[in-house]
Amino acid sequence: MSSTYGRDLRITIFGQSHAPAIGVTIEGLRSGLRVDTEALESFLARRAPGRAAYATARRETDKPEFLCGIVNGVTTGTPVTAVIRNTDARSGDYAALLHKPRPGHADYTGWVKYGDAGDFAGGGHFSGRMTAPLCVAGGICLQLLEREGIRVWSHIASIGSVKDEGEWPSAGAAGKEFPTLSEEREAEMRKAIAEARAAGDSLGGVIECAVVGVPAGLGDPMFDGMENRLAAVLFGIPAVKGVEFGAGFAAAAMRGSENNDAFAVENGRVVTRTNHSGGILGGITTGMPLEFAVAVKPTPSIAKTQETVDLRTMEPAEITVGGRHDPCIVPRAVPCVEAAAALAVYDALLADR
Repeated sequence: MSSTYGRDLRITIFGQSHAPAIGVTIEGLRSGLRVDTEALESFLARRAPGRAAYATARRETDKPEFLCGIVNGVTTGTPVTAVIRNTDARSGDYAALLHKPRPGHADYTGWVKYGDAGDFAGGGHFSGRMTAPLCVAGGICLQLLEREGIRVWSHIASIGSVKDEGEWPSAGAAGKEFPTLSEEREAEMRKAIAEARAAGDSLGGVIECAVVGVPAGLGDPMFDGMENRLAAVLFGIPAVKGVEFGAGFAAAAMRGSENNDAFAVENGRVVTRTNHSGGILGGITTGMPLEFAVAVKPTPSIAKTQETVDLRTMEPAEITVGGRHDPCIVPRAVPCVEAAAALAVYDALLADR
């Protein structure tokens, strides 16, 4: 099972949604690196379930327990392994769904690949629950990158049809603080989520992210470019269905004269006047902010009755998904995107060195 990411920094995620614990092993961290566990737990709390009205009612502490590799808050140079105990799992919620795959979930494809031996309670290893250990590893990398002068910002660009109308800074504003969602727009998004939940439905959205302070020269051409590295880990977030860099698909409607980023020199370094490339050319970072957006699908577990099949009889069937689920996964996916970006950039930074 391919649950390992990275080359110079390697992470392996293990566990299932309703297993006793989930966790991650991190290889490639040199000795002597200090990890602020309080800051890490604060970061994980942004992703943790049961913290907001629009989130699942499942409540987990999501406090990482480091089994090895970190002593007194400092890395030892050997592999770091952390586990997060699952304390509020209710596997019985999924008993009625056995052999009746939920539309939009990996129940069917997982059954094809692993048969009845697979653990699909709560989505098993396919669950968004597995982004918690991803955030443990990414949260550590966020701290290490900040010490290198590299910072990661992300924000919700849209939920359903409600869009953030604030201006996301271009490359020219890289030294400035990135804006937060306005109270008015956030209220509209919360209302849209509440309406979808009341209708037994769900919503998706778009998250935009920028990594500022990345040096030029990270990544490689062809199959190990910065886009490749980022996309590989971003698609490890189960709800992500699309990724675009810089102008993305909008570039297809531009002329070359519009899409090309003109070069200039500022304070002795090469910069570009715009950043339609998203800070990457030929798979290699330009030194401008890495800018990308991810499309997050609507949560597939909804209260509406849906059509499916009974895999035992191969006859049509209907299901109503019970249990506890987010009507919109976007708000809790924001730190996951930041964690994924940090992992990709830190691994590329190590490779460059």
